[in-house]
Amino acid sequence: MKYILVTGGVISGIGKGIIASSIGTILKSCGLRVTAIKIDPYINIDAGTFSPYEHGEVFVLNDGGEVDLDLGNYERFLDINLYKDNNITTGKIYQHVINKERRGDYLGKTVQVVPHITDAVQEWVMNQAMVPVDGHKEEPQICVIELGGTIGDIEGMPFVEAFRQFQFKAKRENFCNIHVSLVPQPSATGEQKTKPTQNSVRALRGLGLSPDLIVCRSSTPIEMAVKEKISMFCHVNPEQVICIHDVSSTYRVPVLLEEQGIIKYFKERLDLPIGDSASSLLSKWRNMADRVFCCSLKILDDSIDLEQTTEVEDPVKFHEAWQKLCKADGVLVPGGFGIRGTLGKLQAISWARSRKIPFLGVCLGMQLAVIEFARNCLNLKDADSTEFEPNARVPVVIDMPEHNPGNLGGTMRLGIRRTVFKTENSILRKLYGDVPFIEERHRHRYEVNPSLISQLEQKDLSFVGQDVDGERMEIIELANHPYFVGVQFHPEFSSRPMKPSPPYLGLLLAATGNLNAYLLQGCKLSSSDRYSDASDDSFSEPRLAELEIS
Repeated sequence: MKYILVTGGVISGIGKGIIASSIGTILKSCGLRVTAIKIDPYINIDAGTFSPYEHGEVFVLNDGGEVDLDLGNYERFLDINLYKDNNITTGKIYQHVINKERRGDYLGKTVQVVPHITDAVQEWVMNQAMVPVDGHKEEPQICVIELGGTIGDIEGMPFVEAFRQFQFKAKRENFCNIHVSLVPQPSATGEQKTKPTQNSVRALRGLGLSPDLIVCRSSTPIEMAVKEKISMFCHVNPEQVICIHDVSSTYRVPVLLEEQGIIKYFKERLDLPIGDSASSLLSKWRNMADRVFCCSLKILDDSIDLEQTTEVEDPVKFHEAWQKLCKADGVLVPGGFGIRGTLGKLQAISWARSRKIPFLGVCLGMQLAVIEFARNCLNLKDADSTEFEPNARVPVVIDMPEHNPGNLGGTMRLGIRRTVFKTENSILRKLYGDVPFIEERHRHRYEVNPSLISQLEQKDLSFVGQDVDGERMEIIELANHPYFVGVQFHPEFSSRPMKPSPPYLGLLLAATGNLNAYLLQGCKLSSSDRYSDASDDSFSEPRLAELEIS
């Protein structure tokens, strides 16, 4: 097993996850079996109780693991399915060690950070690195490990010490450290500064790790003189300094890494059984990145924060939001929690339904679509969700049986679940390839009340997808509408660059007026659609209004 550790310096949030994902993509394109691990030094057991405002959105895995969003990057870039144990936190490690201590595994010994915590980290990494992905029997050959945070953080010290020891256990030919650092460029001088990177590398070496590659992040391409200066003061060869500047799409990062000879370096440094160039897989990535940059199909993303602001309270904000919505060719209402913003979302859903604007509701977005339909089409004015009104007179949406009051961690309906199509006459069924059932990932506590289904289906609304027992409503579709779809699951979790999520693809196609042609072609894009250039006007430019998560 070969291990590649990705650390970060200067500041957090400079793209370690994308760098780690891109490295994995490049090595996979060379025919190697690759897996990935993310280490988060926070004490939380998982990311399930985080606020998205503070830490970003939670990502859900097939096994129900609520993990850091970087694991979503790994899955999308590598086209693999990972497990909750691929995300290591300080909380998980300490819980594991404390449980062993309570069982008496350390009987008679004083349990300490070194060696017990550091040993637990190494054992976890080695065990999880050898877990086959996607049911394959063969173990991975490469494990890319991202250490979250910044070198020097007190929270990350036990993990750094664990890998200082681990590099000798794994041996040099099997262990490589990549350090991602920021090269700032103050606007006052316009000069790219290398001192922060020098200090970061010095701190890393002081902790016992020496970088094999230094990936320099910058807003603009790094000058050769700057690269040579980093090489000289950080004690690495110039070819070991990789420069990644801000680009239009993260899908270009693997291409930039490959262009700077990273495949040849890994081949020699880790003695990998590969050639000096990538396969056609990376060529597909390059073509995809180019299409994102120059294709005439562009998404003008207007995120609209329709809070519970009325025209009287803030008329300027109210009218600005609705001006954006009125220009939209498609409306996406994503998931969320709580009542904040639901009034505006309900109004936007009503607009999309009545004006026949393509609409996709995900999780909470689907629930609100059902509530809006009940209120305005079935005249059930008291229709509501018990999440917002516990004593709702018409509880269209109710809480889940899995809900465990007093304990919020891991109590939602999580992970991959099967949805069975109840009819062949379904747009979403056709978009999924006309299959009888699908499996998608969930993360919710509330569901459409099954006892009201017959009443809700009196008009054009149909629950075309249900769980295997027919008790949970998974997919809604509205007849006599170009595209009005709601899904209880989160299809974005399993979407991949080369395999776009069918519900989202359907929304884009409907917004550009191409959905019917796509369905008639057997759900296959023509070559002109896939590779249209700037002169091709076969696609319009959809403006999608996304109602922000509140």
